[in-house]
Amino acid sequence: MSDLALSNDLFFTRTGLDPDKAARTVADALQGCDDGEAFFEYEASEYLTRDDGVLKSASFNVHAGFGLRAVAGELTAYAHAGELTDGALARAAETVKAVAGGYGGTLAVSPARTNSQLYVPENPLDTLPFAQKVALLGEIEDYARAADPLVKQVSVSMSGSWQVVQILRPDGTRYADIRPLVRMDVSVTLDRGGRIETGHEGWGARAGYELFTDPARWQGAVKEAVRQAHVQLEAIAAPAGEMDVVLGPGWPGVMLHEAVGHGLEGDFHRKGTSVFNDMLGKKVASEHVSVVDDGTIEGRRGSITIDDEGTPSQRNVLIENGILVGLMQDRLNARLMGVAPTGNGRRESYAHKPMPRMTNTFMLSGPATPADIISSVKRGIYAPHFGGGQVDITSGQFVFSAAEAYLIEDGKLGAPVKGATLIGKGADALTRVRMVGNDMALDHGVGTCGKDGQGVPVGVGQPTVWMNGITVGGTDA
Repeated sequence: MSDLALSNDLFFTRTGLDPDKAARTVADALQGCDDGEAFFEYEASEYLTRDDGVLKSASFNVHAGFGLRAVAGELTAYAHAGELTDGALARAAETVKAVAGGYGGTLAVSPARTNSQLYVPENPLDTLPFAQKVALLGEIEDYARAADPLVKQVSVSMSGSWQVVQILRPDGTRYADIRPLVRMDVSVTLDRGGRIETGHEGWGARAGYELFTDPARWQGAVKEAVRQAHVQLEAIAAPAGEMDVVLGPGWPGVMLHEAVGHGLEGDFHRKGTSVFNDMLGKKVASEHVSVVDDGTIEGRRGSITIDDEGTPSQRNVLIENGILVGLMQDRLNARLMGVAPTGNGRRESYAHKPMPRMTNTFMLSGPATPADIISSVKRGIYAPHFGGGQVDITSGQFVFSAAEAYLIEDGKLGAPVKGATLIGKGADALTRVRMVGNDMALDHGVGTCGKDGQGVPVGVGQPTVWMNGITVGGTDA
C-alpha cells in the first residue's frame, strides 16, 4: 500500500471524514490567502524502561488530528483539533477565515513531488512482540550487571513511534509520508569506594526494532557506557581559562547545531534577530569550515522524505570554506524573503505551526588526521563526548559541558578531566577553527531539537575539530 493510500485509509476510510468534502473545505477556507494547508497526522508511540531489575514503566499512546493553516502576508491563522470529522474541519475553517478574512493574496505554487523514500514505512511497534521487548531489556540489564563488578545501577529504555502524515493543499494536491523512529538508551552507574560515576550510550534511527536485537550492537553499547563511567572514576579536576580545544567526531556536533545552526534558520534572518544577519556571501568562519544540513540521508533520525509542508527534503550547503552561502527555509519565510523553500518546514505535531528547522546538520571533513590534530596542540582539552548545554539563539552565546574530556599536553593525550565546560559564541568559535579532521561522523541517532516549545528529531555531526582560544570553565583554577 502506498503512503498516500495508507494515509487515506487512516484519515478518511476509518474516520468517516469525506476526502472530497475536506478538499472543498480547505480550498474555501484558504481562498485569497498566500499559502496554507491542512496537515493530518496519526502517531502511535510507546516507551519502556527497566531500572534496577524492574520494568518501571511501559506506556503506549495514539493520537490523531489535523491542523489548518492560512497564511496572509506575514499573518498566520492556525486552528487544530484532535478529532477527524467533517464538523471539526468545518469549525477550523471558519476560524482561519475569520482571522485572514478580507485578504487578497495570490496562492503560492504547491511543492514539487518527490519519488524518494528514505525509510521503510512499516510500523516499528509491530516488529517485535511486547514480551520480547521486555525480555530484551532484561537481557541487556543482566549483561550490564555482569560486565563489571563495580556496577551499582543499570537503566535501559527503548522507545518507538510510527507517524503517518498527509498534507492537503487548497489546489487539491496531496502529499503523504510515513515516518518510523526508534531509540534505545543504556545508562550504567559504577561505585568505587563511594565515588559514583555514570556512563551512557544511546542509538536510534528511522527503522524498526531490529536495530536493537543484534547482541553485538547492544553489548557494544553497554561496554561503551561502562567505559565512560570508568573514565570519570579516573578523572581529575578540569583546568580553567582560555586554551585550545579539540572536539571529537560525531555527537560534539551538537554545539555546531545549537550555537550556529539556529542562527542559519530563515525566520531569525527575516526578523533581524540572527547573529548572522546580512552576512550572506561573507566570511563567517575559518576557511577550513563547511557546514551542510541534509535531510536526505537514508534512515537517519533527522531525515524526512518531505517536510511538514510537502516540500521534498534536500541537501543544503550553509557555509562553504568559511563563507555563508545558504539558509534553511520553510515556505512562509522563503516567500517573504524572495527565495526558494529548502525542505526545512517542520512541526512537532498537528497542533503546531511549521517553522524553519534543521534536519541532519554537520561539518564536512577536512584533510587532517585526528592524530595530526592532537599532536599539533601544545596545551588544551580534548572533548570526544558532550553532555548538556545552553545557548542563546539570538546571540549565539553557548555553555556546553563535556561528558568526557582529556588534557592535551605537548601533543599527547593526558589524564581525563571532570567538570569542563566550553564557553563562547558560535560565530566567534567558527573563526577559531585551525584544523579539521578527515573523520566526519554523524551522531548515533538520539538528537532532539527544541525551538519555540516544539521538539523534533534531528541529527548532528562533525569531524575532529581544533579551535584555539576557547574559554574553558573548570573546577581547578
